[in-house]
Amino acid sequence: MKKFILLILLTAAGTQVSFAQAKLPTALTTIGTNDEQEILQLSKTKWQWMADKNVETLNRLFAENCVFVHMGGSWGKTQELNTIKGGMIWYKKAEVYGASVNIFGNTAILLNDIDLLAVVGGNEVTHAFMVTEVYVKEGGKWKMGSLTFSTLLRPVKMAGATAQPQH
Repeated sequence: MKKFILLILLTAAGTQVSFAQAKLPTALTTIGTNDEQEILQLSKTKWQWMADKNVETLNRLFAENCVFVHMGGSWGKTQELNTIKGGMIWYKKAEVYGASVNIFGNTAILLNDIDLLAVVGGNEVTHAFMVTEVYVKEGGKWKMGSLTFSTLLRPVKMAGATAQPQH
């Protein structure tokens, strides 16, 4: 009887853990709530604004206290906009392989599995990243609060790109 009760408890605990898993970006999300779809579209559009160096629109998207974490450092909104405008980093193309959104009240956390083709310091580079974007809904509009690039150890998948050495 004790074994039976222990088996039931372990099964219940295992079921709880399996339902507590985060949504990871294994594919592009095509279903979800309206907020999730809005965040996915906003992120996709943001990559294009970054490629186009559209700092006026990005200025409206980025919250005043937004933070950016890159391989070479971290900084705030003004420096990110100046970096884009001045061409120190040109986000030429983000190829998104998977995306997921988790919403907690008025906060959305988006994960993107991407290859990023960029020009950094005059050199064209391609890296595989997991990008974490945090958005907060204020006055009915989503504002970006954080953008973090985490290097992935997987090979670059982007057609025509060569993998950059990992440092």
